[in-house]
Amino acid sequence: MSPSPLVPSPYEVLGVAPGASDDELRRAYRRMLRATHPDTGGDSRRFQAVQIAWEQVGTQEARRAYDRGQPRRGDEPHPTWAPAAPRRTNDSRPSARSYGHPGGLSREHYLELMREWVGRGASLPDPYDPALVRSAPRDIRHLLANAVSEEATATQVSYLGIAFTAWHDVATNVDDSPWRAKLDHVVLGPSGLFAVQSEDWGAEVRVKRNEIVGEAIAPGDRPMHALSLRAKSVARAAKVKFTSLIVVVPDDAIDEDITEGRMRGVACAVVRRSRLPGVLRNGLDGAPSIGGQELFEVRTRLQQTIRFA
Repeated sequence: MSPSPLVPSPYEVLGVAPGASDDELRRAYRRMLRATHPDTGGDSRRFQAVQIAWEQVGTQEARRAYDRGQPRRGDEPHPTWAPAAPRRTNDSRPSARSYGHPGGLSREHYLELMREWVGRGASLPDPYDPALVRSAPRDIRHLLANAVSEEATATQVSYLGIAFTAWHDVATNVDDSPWRAKLDHVVLGPSGLFAVQSEDWGAEVRVKRNEIVGEAIAPGDRPMHALSLRAKSVARAAKVKFTSLIVVVPDDAIDEDITEGRMRGVACAVVRRSRLPGVLRNGLDGAPSIGGQELFEVRTRLQQTIRFA
C-alpha cells in the first residue's frame, strides 16, 4: 500500500524548511537526535523517524533524488495517489451494490486548492507528482489523504457481496466546511445500517471517552460526534435509523483492530481498514440487525432520499 500523503516529509521530521542549506540540515539532524534519543528520555519511534529522514536527505545525492520524487532502493516505486483505474477481476461473485463516487468531492477540492497553491496560470502537468504533493501545505495533503482513504474503504465494501448496498459521498444538511459536509459512506446489509467515515490524519490516534483524539487532530475537533450529526441528518431525511457509526483509519493509526463504544445511544467504533469487511458482516456488539422486509424498505427509502455531494 502506498504511504499516506500526510506522512511527514524528512524536512518536517528534522524541523527545517525544504530549502535549508546542507549545514542547517546537518545541525537539525544532530539536534533532533539528541532530543529524541531514548537514553535521554526521547521517544524511540521519533528517534527512528529522524534516522530515516536523514537517510532520505542526508547526502546531496539522496536529497536530489528525494526532491525529484525518486524513491530510495526498497521503497514504494511510486505512490499511487492518482485515481485508480477500474479493477479487472476474475472473481465471478457479484459485488455489493454501489452508488456515488467515493473520494470524488475530496479529490475535487484537492485539485482546486493545489491549483491555487501552485499559482493560477502556472503549469500543473501532474497534480499527483510525489515531489509536488510532499511539498504542499498539510491541509491540501489532508484532502488527498482522505480521498485515498475513501476509495480504499469503498473497495473493501465492494467485497461484501450482493447482500450489501453502499452509497458514497452522501450529502447532508450539517453546517460544516464545504468538502466535509457529507457522509463518506452509507452501508446497508443484514447486519445493520452503518454510517461510515474514512479518515487519515497521518498520525496515531486513540479513543478516549468514545471520542477520537490524537496530536494531529485539531483542538475542538470531535470526529465521532461529527459523524453522528451527519448520520442524523441522513436518517431524518430518509426516516430510517442507523444501527452503527464507524470511523475507519489506516491500520497503523491505532493500536487495536476495533475499539467499540456508544455515541448518542448508537453503537460506534473506530476500526482498522483491513478489519472493516468483517465488522460490517458481523455488526457491532449490541447493534440491531436488519432483515427481511425491513431491509427492503430501508433500502428503498435511502435510494429515494439520498443525494450526492
